[in-house]
Amino acid sequence: MERPIIHQIEDISYPILAAVGVPVNILAIVILSRGKCGLSTCITRYLVAMATADLLFVIIDVILFRLSDYYFPGSFLDHTSVCTVNVVLLHAAMDSSVWLTVTFSFDRFVAICWQKLKTKYCTEKTAAVVIATTCILSCLKNVPWYFAYEPWEIIDNAAWGCVTKASFSIDPRWVAFDWFGKTLTPLLPFVVIVLLNALTVRCILVASRVRKRLRGQSQGENRNDPEMESRKKSVILLFTVSGTFILLWLLFVIHSLYYSVTNEYIDDVNDASYISGEIGYLLKNSSSCTNTFIYLVTQTKFREQLKSAVKYPVTGILKLIKQRKALT
Repeated sequence: MERPIIHQIEDISYPILAAVGVPVNILAIVILSRGKCGLSTCITRYLVAMATADLLFVIIDVILFRLSDYYFPGSFLDHTSVCTVNVVLLHAAMDSSVWLTVTFSFDRFVAICWQKLKTKYCTEKTAAVVIATTCILSCLKNVPWYFAYEPWEIIDNAAWGCVTKASFSIDPRWVAFDWFGKTLTPLLPFVVIVLLNALTVRCILVASRVRKRLRGQSQGENRNDPEMESRKKSVILLFTVSGTFILLWLLFVIHSLYYSVTNEYIDDVNDASYISGEIGYLLKNSSSCTNTFIYLVTQTKFREQLKSAVKYPVTGILKLIKQRKALT
């Protein structure tokens, strides 16, 4: 029997996500950690943390869940104890990735629009505290998921697989926990990011008009403004990262909200609603691979560092070959 078209798409897409997501996030972590991309230490910390969370998300969700279930069924990963731990780590990584995007957006909002607070908040130390707090809270918030699952089946007294308990959809405590989780990730982040970006745009437009008047550009003078150029680069990075996040998560959020409200579950692989849900999930997972490409497009020095990283092993091998030839 031929596999449904949506599953055929997933069979191709998820291996590609794994093959691309792991190396590009590792590459981003290495390049950004060197601190030679022309970004402030504060921004660099946020971007490295986001890349790390995305890397963990790809490993846990795409590799340990999707691909292992398809290519290595019946492995130790299917033990209930391992499966439930992976569920907790999956949600923690996803929450960390989402909320680090929010904290990065807030940091740029403060840097651009709140000059009095900028010197105190937009620092390397504050960024480290915010990142650590975000990741710790994300882990603690998702611990209850460990107790929300039960074995799919028992074989030779061994628990295999994991499925949500029957009480999950009817017990008020679990229902409240589920809604709390969906509200925190990603409904609230959506609202916060859109609000912060709107306020940032408004602040930039006001500041731009004021600076033009002060510099005499309104009378036709054409002078470069280093401050506005610096803000422009920062804003392009901010809007590209947050905008891509919103676009890739949008279908998943709409689909998740719809089923939370209607409490329906559709397993017909040919149903349009089922297909849209799977596509939304795929797009959401794709968001964990996009930031590195965004840096390549928007950051000149990041491209330069990438070229150096690619050339380094090649030049090293060529030098080694020359040395050996010289010795012979």
